[in-house]
Amino acid sequence: MMLHDRIEQLFAQPPDKLDRPAALQAFNELRFFLNNGEVRAAVPSAAVGNVAGWIVNPWVKQGILLGFRLGEIADFSLSDSMRFFDKSTLPLRKLTVDHHVRVVPGGSSVRDGAYLGPSVVMMPPAFINIGAYVDAGTMIDSHALVGSCAQVGKRVHLSAGAQLGGVLEPVNGMPVIVEDDVFIGGNAGIFEGVIVKHHAVMAAGVLLTGSTPVYDVVNGKVLRGSRTAPLVIPEGAVIVPGTRPMSQPYAREQGLSAYAAIIVKYRDARTDAATALEESLR
Repeated sequence: MMLHDRIEQLFAQPPDKLDRPAALQAFNELRFFLNNGEVRAAVPSAAVGNVAGWIVNPWVKQGILLGFRLGEIADFSLSDSMRFFDKSTLPLRKLTVDHHVRVVPGGSSVRDGAYLGPSVVMMPPAFINIGAYVDAGTMIDSHALVGSCAQVGKRVHLSAGAQLGGVLEPVNGMPVIVEDDVFIGGNAGIFEGVIVKHHAVMAAGVLLTGSTPVYDVVNGKVLRGSRTAPLVIPEGAVIVPGTRPMSQPYAREQGLSAYAAIIVKYRDARTDAATALEESLR
């Protein structure tokens, strides 16, 4: 039986009747394939019926949730003064120099079951959760988070304090997607299955969720997600944080405004120069 069939079958079993040895074996196999990038929570596709070029693999999320269900609290302490406790099924990934990944000393961690492509750089402290996929040449700066099942493309710059939310439930929900050559500014956040297309730029402090309206002043329209479709940021969009006036009488009286994400332009040569990564730092 194929791995995805086994995971779907095991996930459907009641917890008190779960075949624990079979479930542990299936989860360990899943972690192996996630580490190698052979299995992903979402995959790029040009197939009909996809969402903005991506298809979700719900069984991968089911497998990860199965791992959480199976785990018991275990001691992962490094020493008497560095005590850590986590689920026994969720150890940290054992990276070596052969993976060609830079993990700068100082408190970063990667859970087993996350893929890191060659030339990925992690500045301390940073965290990459299980199910995440981080492709080649991406920079993950200090205090940055790549949540469970988030998919990050090649040559992405995730600046200091930036957050990519994790999405495990619902299992058929789109995870956060950040495609190739995207620049995400400091303290920016992307959550709830938002898809950011190639070459987009998010200025520092931009926050995007599935329900955030994005005002495209270049094309005169508002971009929104829905219950059936995620918010999709167009290729090359340059987004800054802004405000919009609130229409309620009390809000008008008090001069109140609500947060707004605004596409002020689309990427050009000047933007590329401003967001270029310094290759000598790699």
